[in-house]
Amino acid sequence: MINVRTTAAELLGVSPPGPNRVATAGERAILWLGPDEFLVVGPLDDSVDLTGDSVVDVSANRTTIELAGPHARDVLEKGMPIDLHPRAFGPGRCAQTLLARAQVILRQLDDEPTYHVLVRGSFAPYLAAWLVDASKEFV
Repeated sequence: MINVRTTAAELLGVSPPGPNRVATAGERAILWLGPDEFLVVGPLDDSVDLTGDSVVDVSANRTTIELAGPHARDVLEKGMPIDLHPRAFGPGRCAQTLLARAQVILRQLDDEPTYHVLVRGSFAPYLAAWLVDASKEFV
């Protein structure tokens, strides 16, 4: 067994975040995906020794779409079942959810708000087109 909290803290220099939270360490962000499951987003650092740990490189698994501006929340709420009100979901939060029926990981970066939508590459063109269509009323 591996103590994920100790291992993550030793490997990345930051303790893993709590449920639906994001912890940052320099250019890296650690997203809580579930009990004992975290996604580390950021540049690959060869100095981190992952030998013997339960770590899988999923770099090619997802594409990141950035959505920002005063109506970003409104656009996302059109196709997402979770509450994005600032009291419920703000900077430093993340969630696995559906957006326009596509499975995504959503992360809010700041109060602008700026969001990163991590989606499987095969769904990215569909989701990008959906986001463009959903944002037309705000242009």
